[in-house]
Amino acid sequence: MPLGIRIFLVYFLFVGLAGWFVLSTVMDEIRPGVRQSTEETLVDTANLLAEILRDEVKAGSLSQSRLPELLAAYGQRQPQAQIWGVEKTQVNHRIYVTDAKGIVLLDSTGVAVGQDYSRWNDVLRTLRGEYGARSTKEDPNDADSSVMYVAAPIKDGERIIGVVSVAKPNRTLQPYIERSQTRLGWLGAGLIGLGLLIGALLSWWLSAALGKLTRYAQAVSAGQRAELPRVRGGELAQLADAIEHMRTELEGKAYVERYVHTLTHELKSPLAAIRGAAELLDGEMPAEQRQRFVANIQQEGARLQQLIERLLHLAQVEQRQGLEEQVRVPLRALSEELLQAQMARIEAAGLQLDNQIGAELAARGEAFLLRQALANLLDNALDFTPAGGLIRFSAQARAGQIELRLFNQAEAIPDYALARLSERFYSLPRPNGGRKSTGLGLNFVQEVAELHGGSLQIDNIEGGVEVLLKLPGA
Repeated sequence: MPLGIRIFLVYFLFVGLAGWFVLSTVMDEIRPGVRQSTEETLVDTANLLAEILRDEVKAGSLSQSRLPELLAAYGQRQPQAQIWGVEKTQVNHRIYVTDAKGIVLLDSTGVAVGQDYSRWNDVLRTLRGEYGARSTKEDPNDADSSVMYVAAPIKDGERIIGVVSVAKPNRTLQPYIERSQTRLGWLGAGLIGLGLLIGALLSWWLSAALGKLTRYAQAVSAGQRAELPRVRGGELAQLADAIEHMRTELEGKAYVERYVHTLTHELKSPLAAIRGAAELLDGEMPAEQRQRFVANIQQEGARLQQLIERLLHLAQVEQRQGLEEQVRVPLRALSEELLQAQMARIEAAGLQLDNQIGAELAARGEAFLLRQALANLLDNALDFTPAGGLIRFSAQARAGQIELRLFNQAEAIPDYALARLSERFYSLPRPNGGRKSTGLGLNFVQEVAELHGGSLQIDNIEGGVEVLLKLPGA
């Protein structure tokens, strides 16, 4: 299972359980919280009424006062109030008053006057001087039919002469409880969803960053050219820098070792020829023969110099992971410049030139490397084109790339050699003398093409050989 998914699952489990626990706990606290707040309001109301009713209860004139009429009118009121989105259309308080013995003197519903309420906890505890409150179901089979009663003592000095109780059905609180639970549920679900989204984005970002670094490490270990990915975040950026530093150190050591082995192997042949010729020159010989050995030394010396220069150029390209510049390089002008530089050689061999590259076509890349690559291709074509043969440049734009073709009349390349032409130090004998080149030119061209995100392809076609070089278009 990918690391990002594992991180997300752990995060999902943690956020889900934590969110469920917190939401469940808060949901369970809403109902008692609303009832506690309501009870606190009932306490205030009962104590206010106790003060208002004190004189009438003390005088025994409660039933002859206007209070029964007022309470009846109170029960008929329709507030038409909008309370946090809940419409309130009727009053829900029940108020009753008892004397010091618990006998009901006044009831806002008018049904309990004269009844003995001394055994109900609200009246009983209040008459004892305690806090009197109770919750009683109107229907024993209906859990939502409970009514909350809160009482307050009516005092004459320190003597309790009566009790006033205020009641409110709990079902009238249910709309507010349900509304709070619904809003809290949606808010909690939104917060949990937002937390999971943040977790998913964090997991995706971390997985993507690690994936980039993994693919980069795999490409480097496979010997492919790869650019260090850009990752943000202190530790991830440090990890990327550490991987790049390790790659540089390891590649540098391996490259130096491979470079020394290769250079040593390739220097053996020309050095042996120079040493042999020098030993022969040390003795007596005809001037003509001496001149031939001197020419051999000069030729092998030039070969050594060419080998070292091309190895240095190739080393510079192979060690690079990206381009130092990306500019527009007009291909027509570049090809004309290269042909002009080789004009003495072209005229000496009587070669025919055909430059079909459009003036508007241009590649995007590093101008110096592209010039070196095309120079190597042209030099290779001149080596294999017979006297009076044709060399043709052509190019076309296709799918954002420039396809540059260099054709030269020549004998077909053997099938066994086609796939190896871009290998380092692999070379075919030249038609004009049988000698081989350094075998680094086409390898250099391929490295330059890959550095630009392009490719090199060599094929036999009718009448000769064609090199196809694909480069990014400008």
